[in-house]
Amino acid sequence: MRKRTEPVALEHERCVASGSSSSGSAAAALDADCRLKQNLRLAGKGPAEQRCAADAGMKRALGRRKGVWLRLRKILLCVLGLYVAIPFLVKLCPGIQAKLIFLNFVRVPYFIDLKKPQDQGLNHTCNYYLQPEEDVTIGVWHTVPAVWWKNAQGKDQMWYEDALASNYPIILYLHGNAGTRGGDHRVELYKVLSSLGYHVVTFDYRGWGDSAGTPSERGMTYDALHVFDWIKARSGDNPVYIWGHSLGTGVATNLVRRLCERETPPDALILESPFTNIREEAKSHPFSVIYRYFPGFDWFFLDPITSSGIKFANDENVKHISCSLLILHAEDDPVVPFQLGRKLYNIAAPSRSFRDFKVQFIPFHSDLGYRHKYIYKSPELPRILREFLGRSKQEHHH
Repeated sequence: MRKRTEPVALEHERCVASGSSSSGSAAAALDADCRLKQNLRLAGKGPAEQRCAADAGMKRALGRRKGVWLRLRKILLCVLGLYVAIPFLVKLCPGIQAKLIFLNFVRVPYFIDLKKPQDQGLNHTCNYYLQPEEDVTIGVWHTVPAVWWKNAQGKDQMWYEDALASNYPIILYLHGNAGTRGGDHRVELYKVLSSLGYHVVTFDYRGWGDSAGTPSERGMTYDALHVFDWIKARSGDNPVYIWGHSLGTGVATNLVRRLCERETPPDALILESPFTNIREEAKSHPFSVIYRYFPGFDWFFLDPITSSGIKFANDENVKHISCSLLILHAEDDPVVPFQLGRKLYNIAAPSRSFRDFKVQFIPFHSDLGYRHKYIYKSPELPRILREFLGRSKQEHHH
């Protein structure tokens, strides 16, 4: 039966093939073409989808890039707007420039109790409060020479005041802007000077630290004068030296000029990292770099300082000072450029007011890394002070 079936099937196939050979050849070709296209579509489905995905990814990346660029452009426009707006803001509100010069609102280190100098390692220091004017109270630290460290334990203010009359010289230290009398580098200097046998009296100007009042050049100078007179009333014949650092050099020369004019000069003046005047210092300060070539820089930035009554004219003051002058300056000072200290020395040295007194300039090489506030680290400092102050003491008594 299988044999009979097979020929029938074969015959049927032949009939179909022969019957459709003429009319079905085109259909078969069409069918084959359709299958080929279908196979090609099936074969090409993966890469096409990948291409679509790649296109979509590229669009997303471009979109993201465009978004980032738009954000960057907004930021750049804001920065540019701020850059242009700040000079006008400073010009319209000169008080801003005064705040930037004083920086008295920057009270680093934070969280220290200025009533407790012992917390800063000053175990032979007493905290006082003096009143230079009505509504003005200033915080003062008095550190006795280190040799009295044990005697000073547990002593009251009266003992410290009486100690000023002992046979040890006194340094009135006038600190720079920002921070307080408890600033780290300041405390380290007090320790060095105390170890060398000096009383160190320092204070926060009105508006700094825990001192009440509003900062001004006149007020700072008056505070320094008040503390100087307070020291002189207790120090007997002991030498009193004035040491100013940075902005404090401006206060120091204001003070000493006034003392010389009233014929009560100090025994010597020490200026650490000084400038010539506040305009030149502001122009040289790193903060001013981005505006130094701004059209009308002086009019926008320097004139408001002058109109606020801030001059700190060291270059003018030294022409009216008659006591020994020592200038200390580090070559790598980034805040007050070394050349300003050198320029001040070149103004002071030939001045007639110094003809009977020593004027000395001590540079510290940039390799030492003392920068603006670390000259206290110099192992040479004790010798420099001993030689200079010893000589200035003889000149004073002569």
